[in-house]
Amino acid sequence: MPTVSLLRAESYELQRLRADLEKLLEPLGGMGAFVKRGDRVLLKPNLLTGSRPGKECITRPELVYCVAQLVREAGGEPFLGDSPAFGTVRGIVQSNGYLPLIQDLDLPIVEFSGHRYATESEQFGHLRLSKEAMEADVLINLPKVKSHVQLTLTLGVKNLFGCVPGKMKAWWHMEAGKDADRFGEMLVETARAIAPNLTIVDGIIGHEGNGPSGGEPKFLGVLGASANVFALDRAFMEILNVDPAVVPTAAASQRLGLLPERSAIEFPLQSPSALSCPDWKLPEAMMPIDFGLPRVLRSSFKHFYIRFIKEPMRAYAKVRN
Repeated sequence: MPTVSLLRAESYELQRLRADLEKLLEPLGGMGAFVKRGDRVLLKPNLLTGSRPGKECITRPELVYCVAQLVREAGGEPFLGDSPAFGTVRGIVQSNGYLPLIQDLDLPIVEFSGHRYATESEQFGHLRLSKEAMEADVLINLPKVKSHVQLTLTLGVKNLFGCVPGKMKAWWHMEAGKDADRFGEMLVETARAIAPNLTIVDGIIGHEGNGPSGGEPKFLGVLGASANVFALDRAFMEILNVDPAVVPTAAASQRLGLLPERSAIEFPLQSPSALSCPDWKLPEAMMPIDFGLPRVLRSSFKHFYIRFIKEPMRAYAKVRN
């Protein structure tokens, strides 16, 4: 029976957040149940964009900081990694206030590269997944609770799509996006191949409405953790009063036999009903998952421009000054 730990949490203040995380992980055996001495531990937050700081589009740096502390104390060697659709990890963490906390911990930052890893699915056996994610000893998935104009919600399963390197994400939108069921299955197979050891959801302040970046912050006051990312996603759908049938990742998880029934999940701390949010806003209108070739080309050019022209020129200007 999968265990999902849920906790009312109301602050990103470091001492309070640290205490809340320790309490959250206690029913799961604490961080020591997942991290052993010498383990290389990838922390995979949601680092979607640097363009809307303060709008709660990404996982909060305070959460990453406290999780990294717990990993170090368990004897692990944490590092931060992601593969943003636009820009670089370094650019996004800088614009969203990560750097002081990262520098305080001397936390390495890794830009993901690609490698092909076979999945259990015949359809998606050619998925190109991050070498850094697949070869880490432990992967801790740190998603943000957000509404999503293409996928209704983005939670733990969708956050692992960030382990598909660079512009491959845009190409998957084009290749599989015409069929929402198939795209959902691709995301689920990605999550199954990566198999995160632990998922901790940042739900203290979420992002509702026209997410993943065009909505607004919403206080939710919840932290969640589980070794089973599918069960954890289901719990948050219950908290937000969202039918799993309208979330492509959840619907695909159910078809593939990976989404536990509500009655089959153990909640040792608080139940989803005790943390229910009755007024969470979903997108006003859904958008097609398929980007289409022109948008993919524009996206690829923008990524190239930011990574290889704009950011190097900015760094050069700082050196000159």
